[in-house]
Amino acid sequence: MVKRALLGGTFDPPHLAHLVAGEAAYRALGVDVITFLPAGAPWQKADDGVTAAHHRWEMTRQAVAGVDYFEADGREVDRDGWTYTIDTVRSFPDDDETALILGSDAAAGIPSWQEADELLERVSVAVAERPGTDRNAVERAIGPVDWLDMPLLPVSGTQLRAHAAAGGSIRFMVRESVWDYIVANRLYGQDFAR
Repeated sequence: MVKRALLGGTFDPPHLAHLVAGEAAYRALGVDVITFLPAGAPWQKADDGVTAAHHRWEMTRQAVAGVDYFEADGREVDRDGWTYTIDTVRSFPDDDETALILGSDAAAGIPSWQEADELLERVSVAVAERPGTDRNAVERAIGPVDWLDMPLLPVSGTQLRAHAAAGGSIRFMVRESVWDYIVANRLYGQDFAR
């Protein structure tokens, strides 16, 4: 049996708030591993112009490299069709003890997810507070959760992509290896000389 916490997301790009949430969950939950799962085809972002899955997968691999208790898992990227969290949870061994790490905005939206009731029976939920969503809204939506003790980091992939598209640098908001990958592949309009 493995005690794991799943941290899924678009990871477009994977940024420091994702890593801080993973660290906080590792310390608070007593799990063996934090599994970062970039979404293949995230159904809730179907019209958002998501960066190609192979780029998001490679950036996620780079983001977690060198941290013994972090792993990148490509099962959602490799899956055909829409990516649903319940399918991902079902793909792990039944005897794993599984937690789901979410931002408070995502956690409050779980009732709209595919087979939400079964999902909440299978996992515990650990929540990182995010600006604009209060704790009461989350607990009204899904019941008691584990709140992660971490600094409030008002950073999002949407914000970083917009800043980059306007010509700004997002270096230091992502790990250096992720930044190198973004620049080398000219993602988000980042075309900076090294």
